[in-house]
Amino acid sequence: MSEKIRPVRGMNDLLPPSGDAWLALEAQVQSLLQSYGYQHVRVPLLEYTDLFKRSIGDATDIVEKEMYTFADRNDESLTLRPEATAGMVRAAITNGLTHNQKHKLWTTGPMFRYERPQKGRYRQFYQIDVEAFGYAGPDIDIEMLLMSARLWSVLGLKRMQLQINSLGTVASRQAYRELLVDYFESHREQLDEDSVRRLAINPLRILDSKNPALADLIQGAPVLTDHLDSESAAHFAQIREALDAHGIAYTVNPRLVRGLDYYTRTVFEWVTDALGAQGAVCSGGRYDGLIEQLGGRSVPAIGWAIGVERLLALCEAEHRSPAVVTPLVYAIGMGEPAEHKVRAVCESLRDTLPDALIIQHLGGGSMKSQLKQADKSGAQYALIIGAEELASDTVTLKPLRDRSEQQALAVSELATILSEM
Repeated sequence: MSEKIRPVRGMNDLLPPSGDAWLALEAQVQSLLQSYGYQHVRVPLLEYTDLFKRSIGDATDIVEKEMYTFADRNDESLTLRPEATAGMVRAAITNGLTHNQKHKLWTTGPMFRYERPQKGRYRQFYQIDVEAFGYAGPDIDIEMLLMSARLWSVLGLKRMQLQINSLGTVASRQAYRELLVDYFESHREQLDEDSVRRLAINPLRILDSKNPALADLIQGAPVLTDHLDSESAAHFAQIREALDAHGIAYTVNPRLVRGLDYYTRTVFEWVTDALGAQGAVCSGGRYDGLIEQLGGRSVPAIGWAIGVERLLALCEAEHRSPAVVTPLVYAIGMGEPAEHKVRAVCESLRDTLPDALIIQHLGGGSMKSQLKQADKSGAQYALIIGAEELASDTVTLKPLRDRSEQQALAVSELATILSEM
């Protein structure tokens, strides 16, 4: 007997009924984003490795440890995308979307990182990614935050907390960087190996360390928001004022620097206490210098991303599963001629009621077993055609979700009555 084939670790199958919940969630997100004027795009899973090194940063865990990188047959170094923003920016530059234009875009799809698989964190994972190019003022930051807050309301999620911070401009952050280097150099003996290395490359990365032994040291470090340039401080103040005006609760977290090097000014995370250690559900921020850094024009930009698996896990934890479409009718035909008639009736219903889910039973079986499948499907009604119905050109419509009586209906009036129901 040959060895049983197995999946790649950390890359999971999506099976029923989870697939339907996934589609329902994506439909709700799509509806919300479109209502704010965001347009859907798709970008490749593969990009040249240099794109991620130049955008995410050489000193990040993603580039150093987690990317799936390989050489193709032309000996070009390619990488499966570990996040979506870099690819979206590359697409904007390639297709001329940054030339005196403004764009609000979104995409969704798989990302890939080689890390230890655990609940809510996989090697192939899915993100919903939202980006806006060409908007310099705080109004787009505010819209992004209000839009994400509205999503939690649409999904009925209660256990979400917003954390925000400002990283300032590149220049003000450079001045802060020098203060940070002086502070950590004076406590060098307390740093772990990763932090010592990052001290010379990007000391802000130390603030993002997950090493509990460094918690007190990081807590005592200079606070970035105390050293913002005046424009960034005003930008941040307007965002906080708008959140207050709209009743969006938040916490200013001065240690929030995000895991990627391209962020400037606003950064934020929506976190929850419902998923254990994997608390971040939605993360994002402004990256005004990235497009120019990658060869485009100097264009302001901002975005956020949601981990779909984590969001679905949160819906489950809060007992707020996305609304899955249930069948209107489960159609049963007793005997071959009745099955042919049922097929014709189902096709006619799909023409007349295109938004309804109509299922025809396949595979035969007794009336009892077919009704059992009808009930299991979650359908509102069983539609039955047997010899008697076939002879009279009628159907029997049997309610499955209440105790009301079944009724015989003419095939010609079926669609109208189902539509009214």
